[in-house]
Amino acid sequence: MTTQQITEAPAIQAYLRKLTELSPEIAVLEPGAETTRYSHDAATAKAANAAQTQGPAVVLPASAAEVRQAVKLAGDLGVTVVPRGAGTGLSGGAAATGNQVVISTEKLSRIIEVSPLDEVAVVEPGVINADLNKHLEPFGLFYAPDPASFDISSIGGNIATNAGGLRCAKYGVTRESILSLDVVLADGSLITVGHRSIKGVTGLDLTSLFVGSEGILGIVTQATVRLRPIPVARKTVSAFFDSTAEGTGGLAAITRSPVRPAAIEFFDTPSLANIDAHSGTALRSRGAALILIELDGYGIGDQAADLATALSAVGGRVTVEADDDGVRLWELRRSGRGLPQDKWYIGEDIAVPKSRLAEVYAAFPALEARFGVTISAVSHAGDGNLHPLITLDKTPDDGPTPPAPLQEAATELVKVALSLGGTVTGEHGVGTIKKEWAALELSERSRALQHAIKAAVDPAHLLNPGKAI
Repeated sequence: MTTQQITEAPAIQAYLRKLTELSPEIAVLEPGAETTRYSHDAATAKAANAAQTQGPAVVLPASAAEVRQAVKLAGDLGVTVVPRGAGTGLSGGAAATGNQVVISTEKLSRIIEVSPLDEVAVVEPGVINADLNKHLEPFGLFYAPDPASFDISSIGGNIATNAGGLRCAKYGVTRESILSLDVVLADGSLITVGHRSIKGVTGLDLTSLFVGSEGILGIVTQATVRLRPIPVARKTVSAFFDSTAEGTGGLAAITRSPVRPAAIEFFDTPSLANIDAHSGTALRSRGAALILIELDGYGIGDQAADLATALSAVGGRVTVEADDDGVRLWELRRSGRGLPQDKWYIGEDIAVPKSRLAEVYAAFPALEARFGVTISAVSHAGDGNLHPLITLDKTPDDGPTPPAPLQEAATELVKVALSLGGTVTGEHGVGTIKKEWAALELSERSRALQHAIKAAVDPAHLLNPGKAI
């Protein structure tokens, strides 16, 4: 425990005692070994597990009223709060120290209402994305946002990071499916922003402000989400190419075609090799690059035929996959890649206008030669969001932290994305990991404005301080 943690520990203990006195029904976990998992998210787990033996204090409210009580008391006592969903984030946004209290929304897990005629559902933030869609199946509806971690990530966490995923090409990111939110602010007050109706322009668009704010402005306790009819049919189409460059040409052919797929995923040559090595598959034997496509809706046969014509014309070997084979390919997309245990690595989340994807892939060889790294990337190609994996061989002389060339290569790749009109994060958020990169993208005036909004909503900087902006 650091000096600061020792100094601040009495404040945490006073907070827990007072909260238990005022609201004994609220579940509380004392700091200790059993709460270490609450000190990090998926991105920071490896470093945290190596460095920590004691986790933070954790509060587990089960209602909006309990969230309000927990937040208000934290403000009264000057204790900073880290809001937390399922902890699947990939930017360090839910990381907590020993002098903070984690308020987890995992017990706020009710699906309150489904309205088929309005095509909305009202849910609490702890609802798991996949569980919501299972619940919606009998209604013939589905919730479109589809992050790769859909079976373990929570709706609240998806809202906090404005999560994207595979089906953004057709249905958009989380923001496009959120109509209204109930949010607890830093002073413990509860506000509702947005509208249950599809249309609504009264006042400023505060719903969009809270979506993607990474817990620095408030804690979501309820969301009204937009639903869509389950498509009458879905079909997976694969197109293999002889090189990464030819594969990126196939992406342009899709855009020029009349077909608008639900999902378009692109795998470069090393990504296919990685999946084969990690999952025991033989994708690389079918080609050196892969475009994996999901079609949905009416006329799916015509869509597949038009797409096959467009992709074959630019060298693609197109297969309309059998249903079971399609399911397997999408499973490989979500979880088939392995992280190298014998190398240093950094994962990124850059995005560019989709017309510039080929230029990002074309930049990899020069960066590899310059920094001695290897770079591969799987992409949500339908909206230009890449997930590069940058690796560097370990040597006996290496210390406990990654060598400088790895971080330098990652930063240069971010600069490539920015030079092409892109962004440092397409869907994972800034958190703690990408703050320096965000400073490369946002102007000084833009950052000042964001800090002013934070100060207006949370003047004491109690909620998730040091994150996102």
